[in-house]
Amino acid sequence: MAGLTLTAISLALAAGGTATQVYGQVKAGQAQREAGKNAQKASESQAQLADFNASVAELQAKDAIERGAESESRFRTTIRSTIGAQRAGFAAQNVDVGFGSPVDVQADSAFLGELDAYKIRNNAAREAWGYNVQAQDLHKRAEIARKEGVYLEAAGRQNQSAANLAAAGSLIGGAGSLLQMKYGFDKASKLG
Repeated sequence: MAGLTLTAISLALAAGGTATQVYGQVKAGQAQREAGKNAQKASESQAQLADFNASVAELQAKDAIERGAESESRFRTTIRSTIGAQRAGFAAQNVDVGFGSPVDVQADSAFLGELDAYKIRNNAAREAWGYNVQAQDLHKRAEIARKEGVYLEAAGRQNQSAANLAAAGSLIGGAGSLLQMKYGFDKASKLG
């Protein structure tokens, strides 16, 4: 009778240990799956932020072009005013503004003004190009973050599957140990 009680206690303890191990592995798998989902959500948040920042950079590029066009227009108006003032100055001195030096002075002012106007336009285009490059970079970062999130979620699922397989292996191994213990104890008690 004492042998039977010892056998039952040993079997119960072994079964309890196996059950605890299997439960822990299943819970660990669930935690890994949840961690994968949370990582995907975090990656999506990063992607959304990168997309937002890219949109801001695109707006800044558009604004740079618009500001450049406005500055160029204002500068051209200033040059026309300067040329007009030159003509008025020459005319006030009774100099014919259509011949000789007055024409050269006006042509030089117009030429230099055009160079500066093109420089204003070019600077605005460069600024816009910088913002557009930044926007493309941010869009790529968003795309990478989304892919990373998908991979992390998939890894969480795979880790859960691995944990479930480990739990199944522990359950099978535990059952085998229990059977060996039961039949091993039974054989020992029958021999004795």
